[in-house]
Amino acid sequence: MRAVIQNSVGGPDVLVIADQPDPTPETGEVLVLVKAAGINPVDGAVRAGYYPLLGEPPFILGWDISGTVEALGAGVIGFKIGDEVFGMPRFPKQAAAYAELAAVPADQIALKPKGADHLKAGALPLAGLTAWQGLVRHGGLKSGQRILVHAGAGGVGHLAVQIAKARGAYVIATASPGKLDFVRKLGADEVIDYTKGDFTDQVRDIDLVLDPMGGDHAQRSLKVLRRGGVLVSLLDVGDNTRTQAGA
Repeated sequence: MRAVIQNSVGGPDVLVIADQPDPTPETGEVLVLVKAAGINPVDGAVRAGYYPLLGEPPFILGWDISGTVEALGAGVIGFKIGDEVFGMPRFPKQAAAYAELAAVPADQIALKPKGADHLKAGALPLAGLTAWQGLVRHGGLKSGQRILVHAGAGGVGHLAVQIAKARGAYVIATASPGKLDFVRKLGADEVIDYTKGDFTDQVRDIDLVLDPMGGDHAQRSLKVLRRGGVLVSLLDVGDNTRTQAGA
């Protein structure tokens, strides 16, 4: 098979296409013919050496994956050859999604929704799981709550808006001027242009904030929460915010 490999850390130029041995699915694994592999910020950080999840090169990047089942390892149930599947296998270990074939644990993939093509499915797992875990698992999202999603047009944000709306929340999202209509079409009940004033002057009584920025932005988000509200940040909020929140 052909794969995108890197033999050193650095910029995009360290990525090269090379022939590699075809992987063989082991017990409990599925061999996937890769149709699409998502690219996320963590991929760039690992490639550049800022986030050495995979140790020293050489290695093959990629976790988000969508494709078709080519072969089944021993003991695999629930899938058959030809099934269209997607997922984010092995994270934070090497999944090697930047390749024509990938052997992945069967319990870390799912059948691809029929309404989504491989490009959409390949871009969904990391961002979608982040949005779901932030809102539902950690944020305890409930129907009827007032939710503020920062960067509502971003990779995580645009999915968070849809998840929150689908679960019955009243959704407020921030976005840049050129993306306000896009976020409205996703289902946001209110959209805030973050270039026009401070969001803390425009919204109050929020039950749950999803913040992808951390730092001072997270600290200011505390001001819009009702008593007992929840702030979920995807980045470090800093000691001042933790102190202010009593965390």
